Amino acid sequence: MSRDTLRMDSLEQLRTWVYESLCEQNDLAVGAFEMTERRLSRGHRPCGVYFCVHGPRSVKLVAIWETDTNSILFYASSGERRMKLRLATSPRLSDVSVSGSV
Repeated sequence: MSRDTLRMDSLEQLRTWVYESLCEQNDLAVGAFEMTERRLSRGHRPCGVYFCVHGPRSVKLVAIWETDTNSILFYASSGERRMKLRLATSPRLSDVSVSGSV
């Protein structure tokens, strides 16, 4: 498995990894800030999950799990893409609620 390919077997594992990655990339203390998520749809078909860590001073740090390519895209608070990682395996999208806090 290449360095930029990950294996995620459960939705909880994916959530935790995304949250910790966003905090690490932005020098935030893990557990200090809330993360919300929202299922994304194209037409009526689910196509991904939008994860958002609500940081200090109204900063929003975002990652998107895109199910069509089975990859996670990370974005800086400026909106610039920082990183893209492919998932070797992933949880079922049907396990994701429509919206909520983590």
